[in-house]
Amino acid sequence: MMDSVDVSKRALGVNFTSDGVAQVVVWAPLLNGVALSVTGGQTLLPMDRQDYGYWTLTTDQLKPGDLYQFYLNGEIERPDPASLAQPMGVHGPSQAVDLTSFPWTDKDWSNLPLNEYVLYELHTGTFTPEGNFAAIEEKLDYLKSLGVNAIEIMPVAQFPGSRNWGYDGVYPFAVQNSYGGALGLKHLVDTCHRKEMAVVLDVVYNHMGPEGNYFRDFGPYFTSKYNTPWGEAINFDDAYCDGVRRYFVENALMWFRDFHIDALRLDAVHAIKDLSPTHILREIKLRVDQLIAQTGRQHYLIAELDLNDTRFINPLSEQGYGMDAQWIDEFHHALRVTATGEQSGYYSDFTGIAHLAKAYRDAYVYDGQYSPHRNKMFGIPAENKPGQQFVVFSQNHDQVGNRMLGERTSQLVSFEMQKLMAGAVLVSPYLPMLFMGEEWSEPHPFQYFVSHTDPELAEAVRRGRKAEFAYFHLEGEAPDPMADDTFQLSKLQWDLLEQEPHRTMWRYYQAFIALRKGHPVLSHLSRNDLDVTTNEARKTLVLHRWHAGRHVMCLMNFSPEPQTVTVSDQAEQWHKLLDSADPEWNGPAAAPETISANERITLQPESLVIFQND
Repeated sequence: MMDSVDVSKRALGVNFTSDGVAQVVVWAPLLNGVALSVTGGQTLLPMDRQDYGYWTLTTDQLKPGDLYQFYLNGEIERPDPASLAQPMGVHGPSQAVDLTSFPWTDKDWSNLPLNEYVLYELHTGTFTPEGNFAAIEEKLDYLKSLGVNAIEIMPVAQFPGSRNWGYDGVYPFAVQNSYGGALGLKHLVDTCHRKEMAVVLDVVYNHMGPEGNYFRDFGPYFTSKYNTPWGEAINFDDAYCDGVRRYFVENALMWFRDFHIDALRLDAVHAIKDLSPTHILREIKLRVDQLIAQTGRQHYLIAELDLNDTRFINPLSEQGYGMDAQWIDEFHHALRVTATGEQSGYYSDFTGIAHLAKAYRDAYVYDGQYSPHRNKMFGIPAENKPGQQFVVFSQNHDQVGNRMLGERTSQLVSFEMQKLMAGAVLVSPYLPMLFMGEEWSEPHPFQYFVSHTDPELAEAVRRGRKAEFAYFHLEGEAPDPMADDTFQLSKLQWDLLEQEPHRTMWRYYQAFIALRKGHPVLSHLSRNDLDVTTNEARKTLVLHRWHAGRHVMCLMNFSPEPQTVTVSDQAEQWHKLLDSADPEWNGPAAAPETISANERITLQPESLVIFQND
């Protein structure tokens, strides 16, 4: 069936022709009868069975804005699995939407080269007091002034209620109604492009949320071949998998084609179970490449991956899955252990500054060594992979929200260490990503929150959350994920931007991002043109990067005491570019403006200073 897919238009669910006729397609291979139920059953239209389990109908009795469901086997009514809108929530009827009617103004927009991305991860519900797409638009000028050029939006697929991280979505094609729906998201993307900002959307293809999940009523969307943290795996390689694979390929194409999204961040692809000759990620990449060739618009696929396996980011020509980039948690873990000394849970695999140096050098910390946490050899080398294939960060929604109390870095380390950790990310030869609010040292936590309407499910989530933290040997009570207070406490406090020391932290981030984007060495993401040395006893790290005869020395001191390091002899004289310990950034003392080759320099506690050659 995939060979017949037309990448130029949406084929599943309800779509409208130019003269307003509805074309309806649903996959239900095991059912004996399917009918379209319009406006609460007042109109019941039988559908025709086609090959491979598809049912179709062409009708003028369904208009944009109408509510509808599918009547299955003459017994039950269910929302459309490919619904574009759920105005009454996950249990209510679907709403017909004409995706082609939006007045786009971004025909002159060209996606940024991936190596230029400076990412900013945000959660729509907590980024602003209003918690919707329109409110994000009001903050775009702020983000531009910070230096961000790509916003990464956590999942927006329809979920139960109005509070959720987004990973409990059960309608992958429907944009959350409380955020502003499809129209609101399109307007946000159009506005971003007008302001020359790219939009990355987080999508979840490894599981479906539990509440409102009616997929089994339509067909074998799941398989018992594999166990996952969420139960049965999505059926990508078992009997009847063709319809499921098409469903997710069509989803990826829709975001790019119909919503003008610039890149997708694919959640936890290591949890996708697929032993097909063509892995589902590779198939998605093949179809996206077809779309790119057809439209001339560039799109990227960025995977969250916990396998240290380059097969995912190898090009199609090398039999890889063709992902353009991947998140790399190991850089975060090494940086976190270096900064805090914390080694509980999955941090137990990381020694600190030696592993941070390896992350700078090799991307993967574990590329074939024995992993004590996993009790096995783990990973392969990421050889010949450019820096733009790896996304790094000092915090993200997972690393903050997976903590029992959801503490951000601002609550775990000093002001000076926060500046150092931010700098460690921004001087890397990888794609940097900020997590909303870190740029002003937001003290509010980002806690795990949901708004399930099923009482038993809500209680199960509470129990699961408590059990999860037993693994980290933590004491105390986890916040109630169902409580509105948990959600409200996770919202950013924008008024802090006008207060100290938050304003100074923001200026520091702004200056550092500008340096990163404008400097010919720091903006050149070569993993070959660098060297890194460490002193584990003193907790110092020197990152030396170069390009086209220009050299930059990034000197870092993770120790609470002043430490001395020797600068390189690559140049006779070095001039200071940025100093986190400068009083301008509320630091204790500034380093010299110039230093000579082989000169010893004293680094302030928990600080970073950058020098360049003449």
